[in-house]
Amino acid sequence: MDFVGMEKLSLVDFDDNLTATLFMAGCPFRCPFCHNGDLVLHPEKAEPIPFEEVLTYLKKRQGVLDAVCITGGEPTLMPDLEDKIRAIRDLGYKIKLDSNGFQPHVLENLIGKGLLDYVAMDIKNCPEKYDLTIGTHVDLDLIERSIRLLMNSGIDYEFRTTTIEEFHSEEDIEKLARWIQGASRYFLQKYIDSENCIQHYFHAISPQKADRYLQIVRKYVPNAQLRGFDD
Repeated sequence: MDFVGMEKLSLVDFDDNLTATLFMAGCPFRCPFCHNGDLVLHPEKAEPIPFEEVLTYLKKRQGVLDAVCITGGEPTLMPDLEDKIRAIRDLGYKIKLDSNGFQPHVLENLIGKGLLDYVAMDIKNCPEKYDLTIGTHVDLDLIERSIRLLMNSGIDYEFRTTTIEEFHSEEDIEKLARWIQGASRYFLQKYIDSENCIQHYFHAISPQKADRYLQIVRKYVPNAQLRGFDD
């Protein structure tokens, strides 16, 4: 399976690192607010990028770029993900992986082999509203396993939630924060209605509400922050 997109330089995908970001197509979730809708709904239409082309670019940027972020879609669906990560790491790059956490066995394998430097896992909502938020059904035991795996892994990670007026109440946020109590890092992210979202007309929570949510979260995860609300 090939990647289908490459951002050659990102300053926001991996803190304090000059990063190239690779996108793969396909995801089991159908989050209506997803801003990579084409990659989720129509992966077959995405134009593949030969992996040798990716490696050629990364070889040219050795000593300039620091890291590669692998995102999607859901990159743990990629059957040869481990091989691709090994090839990239052999060039001296750090690896950040974005995931929705529905395949804890893949995360466990990659972490156990020392192939990941940072994982960003989306926590979509509190358990009671997970299916509503992702637009389908997921076995929450899988999400729970990924949460506990990252919290006990010893590698750097973050949990993050894109906050939306229609999906997240104060009660939901408190339940979510209690679920991940003790996490090392958590972000409440601002929702942006881009043209490539699966559905439109959802609303970002206000900065004032974001501040209230942040105070709730910090009772359980002291190192919680807002992301995107100061733009």
